[in-house]
Amino acid sequence: MLNFQKIRGLLFFASVISFFIGLPFILSFALGYKFNARTLKFVKTGLIFIKTQPEGADIYLNGKLFSQKSPASMQELLPGTYKVSLELAQHYPWKTQVEVEAGKVSRIDKVILFSVRPNLQQLNQEKFSSFRMVLEKKLVYYLDQVKKVLYRSNLETHSLEDVATLPDKFNLITGWEISGDQKKIFIFNPHQISIITFDTQEDYEYNGPVVSLDYRQERIIKVFWHSDSYHLVVLTDKHIQVIESRLNVAPVNLVELSNGDLTAFYDAQADVLYFSDSQKDPRGGFYRNLYKLELNNNLDTLESLVSQSLGQVIPLQKEAH
Repeated sequence: MLNFQKIRGLLFFASVISFFIGLPFILSFALGYKFNARTLKFVKTGLIFIKTQPEGADIYLNGKLFSQKSPASMQELLPGTYKVSLELAQHYPWKTQVEVEAGKVSRIDKVILFSVRPNLQQLNQEKFSSFRMVLEKKLVYYLDQVKKVLYRSNLETHSLEDVATLPDKFNLITGWEISGDQKKIFIFNPHQISIITFDTQEDYEYNGPVVSLDYRQERIIKVFWHSDSYHLVVLTDKHIQVIESRLNVAPVNLVELSNGDLTAFYDAQADVLYFSDSQKDPRGGFYRNLYKLELNNNLDTLESLVSQSLGQVIPLQKEAH
């Protein structure tokens, strides 16, 4: 009987001692801490959250397969650098290194796993030099510089039709765009612009004559359609101009440029031209400025701007700031 009581007493004291020894570990885990065997200290842990598109990817942490697939949270990680690999059948693998910080969440939630067999479709069987997309109308235009033909295709049915024939003598097309009303195209090279109205007849009879605009004294850099599908915004090595898309009309110089080496972006929704121009500073160096030119999409405002600018070209500021 005494031996039994002694055994019970020893077991009681052993359990009490075990409890107090294990209590720091229990509390540390409950409070987000983990014992670091390398430093022999309790360290606050962090976690990694992973989300992929598509979901269901295998997760490898430092080369070991994690028990869950994405999306998943890997908790109670000691601070440090971890190697993460994501693998999904028929998709390209994805790898990275993640820095885990104490008490923080490291998120990997913008991962796209791309298929090794993408959904690739051939949309046409015609030879072409370049193309333009009109996504809101589900149309694509193909320009064939050899045959001098513009084709149009529907993205859903892939039906192909000839919509315009380009001038035979127009060579070296450096740029082209479809008008906003989908009725005309301009093509240009360094010294000429041609505007062709789309053909609505099967015998290539044009709705209107080809408009040819010559620039023998200036070099054309870029051309944009105004939102009215009638005016063109033309950037040359000397000026920014607007010009009507009709015969026997002179361009109106709105801005005089300092340097022909410029870049430009045209906001067709607001009819605003953003462009850069180089200027020389007093020390002999060059600096670039970015400018904003508003060409209001209100036709009356545009005509007023053009009429006011006749004979009154706006030079850009020459002095350094």
